[in-house]
Amino acid sequence: MIDPVAFSILGRPIYWYGIMVALGFLGAVWHWNHLARRQNLPEGLGSDLGLIVIVGGILGARVAYILSNLDHYLAHPLEMLRIDQGGLIFYGGFILATLAVIVFARVRGLPLLRVGDFTVSALPLGHAMGRIGCFLNGCCYGAPTDVPWATFVADAHRHPVQLYEATFNFILYAVLHLLLRTARTGQVVAVYLMSYGTWRFLIEFLRGDDRLRTGGLDAAQLISLGLILIGAGLALGLRRTPRAG
Repeated sequence: MIDPVAFSILGRPIYWYGIMVALGFLGAVWHWNHLARRQNLPEGLGSDLGLIVIVGGILGARVAYILSNLDHYLAHPLEMLRIDQGGLIFYGGFILATLAVIVFARVRGLPLLRVGDFTVSALPLGHAMGRIGCFLNGCCYGAPTDVPWATFVADAHRHPVQLYEATFNFILYAVLHLLLRTARTGQVVAVYLMSYGTWRFLIEFLRGDDRLRTGGLDAAQLISLGLILIGAGLALGLRRTPRAG
């Protein structure tokens, strides 16, 4: 197992997880700033969007994790702030960040679907970096397996599902980046919701950490099904809408 501590400063450990999450957000902000210039969008839009996504994403992801482990955090309340050690649930951050982006678009008077395409085009990049952080931290691990590339964590050889998901997100990032050049407004959002929702639903079957389940499916799978339906509905609606011009 890899040491989750990258290095120490004045005796304080700096965790790989925190480093990778920070790099993921920086990469997303770089993408948004670059894309804003290319699309002749307002100056500073990328940085402003990055700020609200970072705040909303971290807050939502942390609150979801705390609620999922409430007994532990009620007994150790000061640990609620230690996000550098891990403890973020992606879908919690995704939901709150989505609400923040909707408010942002309305306040700025920008078309919601265009802002949505702009935002999700960078999301897989940041997510991939975060999943590498999970791998280095030894959390969000997979089910026991005897595949040759298994990693040893939690007293067993397991699927490195964190790296599976990082790889998928890097590929999805490239696909969405290409789609931005040709797709009509809203299609990037639709493709992201259907693609990531399907992937996440399937990869959850290989997860080996404790999961909250309802009717045989865990919470992430139920949310994934919702995203697939929303994405499919959006894609269908866009097909029925004639292109401008």
